[in-house]
Amino acid sequence: MGMCSHFISALLGGMALTLLVHAKDQLGFISIDCGSRANYSYTEPRTGINYISDATFTDTGISNSISTELNKDDYQLQQWTLRSFPDGIRNCYRINVTQEVKYLIRATFLYGNYDGQGNFPIFDLHLGPNMWDSVEIVNAPVTVYKELIHVPSLNYIHVCLVNKGHGTPFISAIELRPLNDKVYGAGDDIYDRIWEPDNFYEGIVTELSIDSKSHNDYQPPSVVMSTAATPKTDSSPLNFSWDSETATSEYYIYMHFAEVVKLKANQSRSFKITINGNPFYGPYVPMYLYTETLFSPSALTIANNYEVSIFKTENSTLPPILNAVEIYSVKNLSQSETDQQDVDAITKIKSTYGVKKNWQGDPCVPQTYLWEGLNCSYDGYNSPRIISLDLSSSGLTGEISADISNLVMLQDLDLSDNSLTGSILYSLSQLKYLRVLNLERNQLNGSIPAELIKRSNSGSLLLSVGENSNLCASDSCERKKTKKNILVLTLASVVGFLILSLTIAAIFCGLTRKKQDKTRVALVDTEPNVQNRPLESMQRQVTYSDLQRITNNFERILGKGGFGTVYYGCIDGIHVAVKVKLLMRVHHKNLTTLVGYCYEGTNMGLVYEYMANRDLEAQLSGRKTNILSWQARLQIAIDAAEGLEYLHHGCKPPIIHRDVKTTNILLNEKFNAKLGDFGLSKIFQIDSGTHVSTNVVGTPGYLDPEYYKSNRLNEKSDVYSFGVVLLKIITNRPVIERSQERTHISQWVSFMLAKGDIQNIVDPRLGGDFNVNSVWKAVEVAVVCVSPTSGRRPTMSQVVAELKESLTTELSQKIEGYGVELKDSFEMINMDLSTELNPLAR
Repeated sequence: MGMCSHFISALLGGMALTLLVHAKDQLGFISIDCGSRANYSYTEPRTGINYISDATFTDTGISNSISTELNKDDYQLQQWTLRSFPDGIRNCYRINVTQEVKYLIRATFLYGNYDGQGNFPIFDLHLGPNMWDSVEIVNAPVTVYKELIHVPSLNYIHVCLVNKGHGTPFISAIELRPLNDKVYGAGDDIYDRIWEPDNFYEGIVTELSIDSKSHNDYQPPSVVMSTAATPKTDSSPLNFSWDSETATSEYYIYMHFAEVVKLKANQSRSFKITINGNPFYGPYVPMYLYTETLFSPSALTIANNYEVSIFKTENSTLPPILNAVEIYSVKNLSQSETDQQDVDAITKIKSTYGVKKNWQGDPCVPQTYLWEGLNCSYDGYNSPRIISLDLSSSGLTGEISADISNLVMLQDLDLSDNSLTGSILYSLSQLKYLRVLNLERNQLNGSIPAELIKRSNSGSLLLSVGENSNLCASDSCERKKTKKNILVLTLASVVGFLILSLTIAAIFCGLTRKKQDKTRVALVDTEPNVQNRPLESMQRQVTYSDLQRITNNFERILGKGGFGTVYYGCIDGIHVAVKVKLLMRVHHKNLTTLVGYCYEGTNMGLVYEYMANRDLEAQLSGRKTNILSWQARLQIAIDAAEGLEYLHHGCKPPIIHRDVKTTNILLNEKFNAKLGDFGLSKIFQIDSGTHVSTNVVGTPGYLDPEYYKSNRLNEKSDVYSFGVVLLKIITNRPVIERSQERTHISQWVSFMLAKGDIQNIVDPRLGGDFNVNSVWKAVEVAVVCVSPTSGRRPTMSQVVAELKESLTTELSQKIEGYGVELKDSFEMINMDLSTELNPLAR
């Protein structure tokens, strides 16, 4: 859907005006004074327009007033205050409107040195998910207006300010004016348009009223039409021009004429109009005290700049005139808003739980500003839909909101680690696309809906409900007293014993199940069809003799790492990996999964899932006929980054891996990556300060040089190692060259970047099959990760956000991978890295 941006609204030949609009003319007006105190309303004395506070339209921002150094009497009341937004990237107003009504929307910005800093910001202005315009403040006392004409498709609009890293966004007023649906779209002025005087030309004026309202759809006010511009000499044309904003910009022009001089019998005024030398209209004779409008019925798209010339005809005794002109540029609103049902549901969820996240504007679009904890689907044709909701550890209280069930496309729902009470809603089992439901560590009670249990047992739903002490696994809680090995109840007792270690994703052996030893510890789930259930559902405790039997007395070694030897095994018809050492409490989709464990005195062992595609190093150095695409590499990097992000920010206390490298990033049969080998991992006590002192361990080339020199370890040490991994993914070069110079990969990349040579940085085996902007983004992320000082490195949350932006850029080019099944939706995290991640010269 298109909209018109108010480009020029000029009063020709006139002086500054004060246009009065009386209350009876304000039907449908919405006039918001930004930054004024809550519940405050008033009437602006110079215009008679009624204004209200913006406090109910936005959740964020700080109220401010323009500097006392400015003479407030020079400005209307709504410009005395403003709201600034120092926090967050995107901050929005939600304004209820009448659907399908044409509005003139105006945003007003008066900096007024409100902060005493004299720093003039530059930021973006969005209408919903679409770019409206860029706001650039160049002078403290100058007011900037942004106007557009728009027909809302919904019963509300979002006006959003986006921080671009060039100063704090702010806004003084937002005004909406309903328009006559017969006209362009855009005002004494019934539309409250702002008419700017143009004193470049000679002016002629009448004190008589110009009749316009009775017949002219565009209805320029009489006070505007009572002045007209004319050239300084009778023989000169009247010219005005403008430059095209882009090569494809479209413009509509509306020229308003009315004769303001009572002509004598021997006088005549007749003129022609050209645009860029091409005939537009004429000869034309304006009517005395009567408004007529000449306009372009179709868009002007002919040039990079436009010049309009109005010149008198041969028979005319008087020069041409022009009373007023309006020029509108057309902007396409190509991005659809999120599906209305989903918006209503998530908005109610926000209200019910008082969610403190920066949930403003459209939930799903633009993808750069996706709401934290959401993931959405995009197909390019239909409205985006919410498919994932993560409100874990969000301080939720009360019962599970019924509005969640209205997110009908939901695939993943995580409400774990809150204080939710009551029962699990039956309606959740009716979400037919739901595949992951995590309700662990709440205070839920009652019965688990039978349909959820059925779907869990069939393997179509990964259900986690552990550590809800009063929750039952059937319609009758009596079964809890007699049957202790039900999946959803017992699972919680073993999930907590997952390990910081090498994880390798499982594939089926294809062997016939043998009769199980009756003396062994009972399985968590006694259903016979084990192979159709998630690996997590089969976690169990096993004895040391079980480990010997599973591994055939530790016969086959799969590998060795900093945590110990890994042995091949087979349990219940499934390949597994067996490893030894201390058990820790971690669980994440991008960390390797524990199948079972043994703990008998000094005998400790672990049973892991088997990762069919080995490790990242093996894939990068593998056969030339099986090359990971750039898209696949980015997804692997994101998977590994999310695993590290969980260790740093999702574990309490946080965990530092200390040995992040390509051989410790494992790939399952779908090339999903999981971080493994936690043998060198270190718990990082938050109350111990910003670092811990420890003996230096790690792998040469991946080891943080700051940690190596100081013995002071923090999470940024992992960030450095991940940066090296990312450079390896991009270049496929040795981390340390086997030459006399032993050049580090980061040094080589820096040398190539100095030459602006991005093409030769990328692994040549990709054959140029990548989006250059996507690669640039990834390189920038990697370079800042390997900064020599930890303070300049981003967090893993920021890294994840930037890599997902890189992948989004790549996916927009629809480049297919090499037979690798990749994820089709991503959680976008809104982070501002402008202070740490500056673009490199391109």
